Amino acid sequence: MTLRDLLVGEAGQVAGFEEGGRSYRKKLLAMGLTPGTTFSVTRVAPMGDPVEISVRGFRLSLRKDEAAAVRVEKA
Repeated sequence: MTLRDLLVGEAGQVAGFEEGGRSYRKKLLAMGLTPGTTFSVTRVAPMGDPVEISVRGFRLSLRKDEAAAVRVEKA
């Protein structure tokens, strides 16, 4: 499952990155989304883009393409 599939209020843990998401991988790693990191989905825009998550004490907004590149496990 990917970060894009989670709903508001759900929590997860970063499991890795999709193969096609190479262009986003370095950017996501730099923003703190390293494997094993836990987060929770705080908001989703009405049209589904962007998704806001709470991770490592701050809020991070990701576009659909970026969120689809992150593989997660529900916590």
